Amino acid sequence: MIVIIDYGMGNLRSVLKKFENLKIDARITNDVSTIASADKLILPGVGHFANGVKNLKEKNLWETINEKVLIQHTPILGICLGMQLMAAYSEEGECEGLNWFDAKVIKFRIDNKLKYKVPHMGWNQLSTIRNSILSADITEKDTFYFVHSFHIDCKNK
Repeated sequence: MIVIIDYGMGNLRSVLKKFENLKIDARITNDVSTIASADKLILPGVGHFANGVKNLKEKNLWETINEKVLIQHTPILGICLGMQLMAAYSEEGECEGLNWFDAKVIKFRIDNKLKYKVPHMGWNQLSTIRNSILSADITEKDTFYFVHSFHIDCKNK
């Protein structure tokens, strides 16, 4: 069972609709026992980092998610804010994240403000640094839509 974690910060329906289109069973929940029994997790999110941390803790999801990922090794996919929350720290709210990897979430610092805008919005391509099962079918011609002002600065590239 795939569980999309509802912590009050996300684009939950769009993620669920994609699974429905692919005819894959997934459900949205903030129920701790349902999350605890999941085979795979998705942590989506839109919004402010500190509010995401606060919501995960207030909804008693913080420890459950840590247990599932760190102890039980349940696969998890972080989308947008959900991925950022996995970092150690964020400048957005000056707060600690789940600390699953040695990284900081930092605001884009742009020198050429005529060429580049923050927030970064629009369709762009990806550059693959290392092959992954998640990027196996993505080509350099594929485009993705972005809306963000922060990015991950990972110590171990």
